[in-house]
Amino acid sequence: MTTYVTYQQKQQEIKDFCIERLKEIADYDTVHDFKRRYVSDLHNDIFNTDYYIVGRYQAKQWMGGDAFDMIGDVVKYEKDNFGEITTDLSEPESVVNMWVYVQGWELIDECFQEVCEALDNQCKLELS
Repeated sequence: MTTYVTYQQKQQEIKDFCIERLKEIADYDTVHDFKRRYVSDLHNDIFNTDYYIVGRYQAKQWMGGDAFDMIGDVVKYEKDNFGEITTDLSEPESVVNMWVYVQGWELIDECFQEVCEALDNQCKLELS
């Protein structure tokens, strides 16, 4: 039996992925340096330097019943930001990775703040 992952669960998966990657980046920076990073650069590092899903079959499986919603999100984002659609909408891997990129833009600020707050709390504990 296949378990269906909802659209919201996929968004949460992307958020969790973003937070984990931000924590990894913060581990290599000092707290001060991490907090001074540009969020747009962090977004690029996390969502634009590698594929989230590799492979057509894996992408189709991951999209599941949300494929048309994801395509709609990608179309809206690209039309709003570029004036045209550049993603190959016939290729599931391209759609998934662009959708993850778009979700990353929507989540990066919130995730960055969450990681910064966790770093502040960690620093307070270490100073105590």
